[in-house]
Amino acid sequence: MDGGRIHPPVGKARLIPIIQTNSQGGMESLHLHLVSDATGETVTSVVRACMVQFEGINAIQHNWWLIRSQGQVERVIAGIESNPGIVLCTLVDVAVRGVLEEACRHMRVPFIPVLDPVMGALAGYFNAESHAMPGRQYQMDAEYFARIDAMQFTLAHDDGQLMDDVEDADIVVVGVSRTSKTPTCMYLANRGFKCANYPLVPGVPLPRTLETARTPLVVGLTKDPKSLSDIRRARLRFLNHDEESEYAQFEKVRDEVANARKLFTRHGWPVVDVTRRSIEEASASIMQLHGQHKAKQEGKA
Repeated sequence: MDGGRIHPPVGKARLIPIIQTNSQGGMESLHLHLVSDATGETVTSVVRACMVQFEGINAIQHNWWLIRSQGQVERVIAGIESNPGIVLCTLVDVAVRGVLEEACRHMRVPFIPVLDPVMGALAGYFNAESHAMPGRQYQMDAEYFARIDAMQFTLAHDDGQLMDDVEDADIVVVGVSRTSKTPTCMYLANRGFKCANYPLVPGVPLPRTLETARTPLVVGLTKDPKSLSDIRRARLRFLNHDEESEYAQFEKVRDEVANARKLFTRHGWPVVDVTRRSIEEASASIMQLHGQHKAKQEGKA
C-alpha cells in the first residue's frame, strides 16, 4: 500500500483477464459472481461496501443464493465459465466450497471467501473450531421473532399512530415532515428495535404520552432547511401540487426546523442531523444513542 492506494496481491498463478475493454481501450465491464449458501445478504453487503471505493468500474453482478449441494455448484461453475470474473463467496460447507474453489483455480479466476479472515481470527482467539452450518444466522430463534414483533410494532406506530402506548417502544423518532422518519424506523425495526415516529406539525401540540415518555429513547431528526425545502418542493411536483405552497417555502421550512430544534432542546432529546447521512448512517447514530440511553437507565435501577 502506498500513497493511500490499495494494490492487489501478487500471486504465482497468472489469472485470466476478467476486465473487458472496448475498442478505445476503456473498461467495459467486470463480472462479479456472489455465491452464498443462504440469502446472500452478507456477501452482498461486503461487495457493496468495497465497490463504492472504486470509480469508473461497471460491475455486472451475478447472484447465486442457497448453494448447498454439488449439483447446485455445477450450475454456478457453468455461469462463471460463461462470464469469467471475480468469485466472492460465503460457503461454509467444506465439500461444496472445495468443488467451487478447485473449479475457479482451473479456470484461473479469483476465488475470495470473504469471511475467512474474520473466522480465522475468531477461531484463533477462542481456540475453537467453527460449525459449518449454512444459514445459521437466519434460524427462527427468539431473536428472529423479536425482529418480527419489532416490525409489526413499528408499522402500527408510524406517522403518529397509537401514541397512547408509546412507552412500550424502544425508540421514538420525532421530526418535521420529510426528515426520513419512517424509513429510519423501518431500518431500526429490521434490527430488532420497536419504533414509533411522530411528525411535528406547526401549531399542533405534542401528545402528553410522548412528553412524559421515560422508557424509550426519544430522538429528534433535523435537516438543513434549504435541502429540506428542495425535497418538499420535489415531493409537491411529483404529486402535481403547487410547488409554491407554504409547505415548501424556504422561510417557513427554516422556521419549522428552528422551532423543532428548540423543542428538542427543551425536552433534552438528542438530535441527529440527516442532511448528509444515509438511512443506515442515521440509524447507526440512533442505535449508539439507544445503547447510551439504556446504560443510563440500567445505572439508575
